[in-house]
Amino acid sequence: MSQDQKNCAQPYRLHRSIGYQLSLTARLQERRFEEALRPLGLTRITWCVLLAAGVEGHEQPSEIAGFVGIDRTATSRALRQMEASGMICRSCGKGDRRTTRVRLTAKGWQLLEQAAPLARANAARFTAKLTAQEVTDLHQLLERLQAGEDTALRHL
Repeated sequence: MSQDQKNCAQPYRLHRSIGYQLSLTARLQERRFEEALRPLGLTRITWCVLLAAGVEGHEQPSEIAGFVGIDRTATSRALRQMEASGMICRSCGKGDRRTTRVRLTAKGWQLLEQAAPLARANAARFTAKLTAQEVTDLHQLLERLQAGEDTALRHL
């Protein structure tokens, strides 16, 4: 038996790999949510920024980046686009004019309110396929897989 044949004796099964299954499931959920957000002029990133600034109270771009799980470059790009479309406003921080504060505008708050039911419905579509215990177990397993990993992504 050649070395190539030995290596193929235990072939890698792409569709059985955890990475493939996680990616496929994430893409299915992301695509459905992106489609729901599109009529509002939102993306998953802008939705997450609205949550960070509006619901979680994060005012600084670095806090928003950490909450969303994207790097500062991606955060800056999203904030520029959102400011241009009237969803947020940015201002200099109190006391230290080198810092930037991010706040939702009336339009941002309205979009956050309109998108929240879409997010809940998207999540419910997938969690309804599992029992409550399976949802809890899945959260714990995913947290374990993410432990010790750099979770800041350029694109979410």
